[in-house]
Amino acid sequence: LWPWLLASSGLSALVQLVTLPFFPDSPSYLLIQKGNEEACRKAIKKLWGEGDHQAEIDDIMKEKGAMASTKTLRVLEVIKERSLRWQLYILMTVMTTLQLCGINAVEFEEYLIPYVSLGVGLCECLSSILCSTLIDRFGRKVLLWGGYLLMCSVLALLTVTLSLQHRFFWMHYFSVILIFLFVVFYGIGP
Repeated sequence: LWPWLLASSGLSALVQLVTLPFFPDSPSYLLIQKGNEEACRKAIKKLWGEGDHQAEIDDIMKEKGAMASTKTLRVLEVIKERSLRWQLYILMTVMTTLQLCGINAVEFEEYLIPYVSLGVGLCECLSSILCSTLIDRFGRKVLLWGGYLLMCSVLALLTVTLSLQHRFFWMHYFSVILIFLFVVFYGIGP
């Protein structure tokens, strides 16, 4: 059963591969990147139906004008630019904590036990749904702080359960539940 369950993910990839050629290109891509206004109009009509869509085309043209007036910076220029320094610090902090938070260990170890892998996948789906509903209500900053705080709490509890697993037979199950919670909090926060 497990190989069939694992292979079933290829079914969605096959559906996407077959249906992708029938989707229109993005109107903004066609107009901004390719400069093809007629293809942009066709894509808009295919997406939104018949009608006057000049307002949408005007918005895309404004976006193109705004993009033309901004200067593209190289990596070294971004590092040297003082006005971008705090954004760069925040980005580096978030990326470092993502690498050091322990999710890579969970992702590696989950393949050793097939049903834990299935549970982790379900937890990732659940956290995606929760995050999409919570981010509008609380904002990204609250979700980041809350996610990290809850992940730290779960890891502290996991340490306790792993040290007590030889005394109580049910600690193994509690540890797996904590791993699932860790994955959910990771998906909601970071």
